Amino acid sequence: MSGKKGAKVVARNKKALHEYHVEDTFEAGIVLTGTEIKSIRQGRVNLKDSYALINKGEVFLLNMHISPFEQGNRFNHDPTRTRKLLLHNREIAKLIGLTQQKGYTLVPLDLHLRNGFAKVQLALAKGKKLHDKRQAVAKRDADREIRRQLKERMRG
Repeated sequence: MSGKKGAKVVARNKKALHEYHVEDTFEAGIVLTGTEIKSIRQGRVNLKDSYALINKGEVFLLNMHISPFEQGNRFNHDPTRTRKLLLHNREIAKLIGLTQQKGYTLVPLDLHLRNGFAKVQLALAKGKKLHDKRQAVAKRDADREIRRQLKERMRG
């Protein structure tokens, strides 16, 4: 996902690629508190049911679970609080136009650290139908079988 230099992937949303057709991706910064970034660096993040919404010209990430920091005491954060995403105005304008079309949603693909900052790879995606999911599974199985056959032929 984030194939850029210096990026360490902390969490991936594996379910997103199964549930959605990804049309376009954006990289966004996140507004975090001190204990949240410490938990992210420890890898205590879950993107499973998270999604993004646009409200009054700002993008927010909902349902991303960041576990409380163990040494955080009273300064700890709410694990599933709404977090603001940082994008350029032209990117937000593009997203507003595209998400108003029927069926498009904003889904986080991964959370990574780049140069000490937490970034989210956000995807503009359209939900898959059941038959699309079946086709994807069948194609993946066929590709796996082809690779296995080629491997056996190469051995002799």
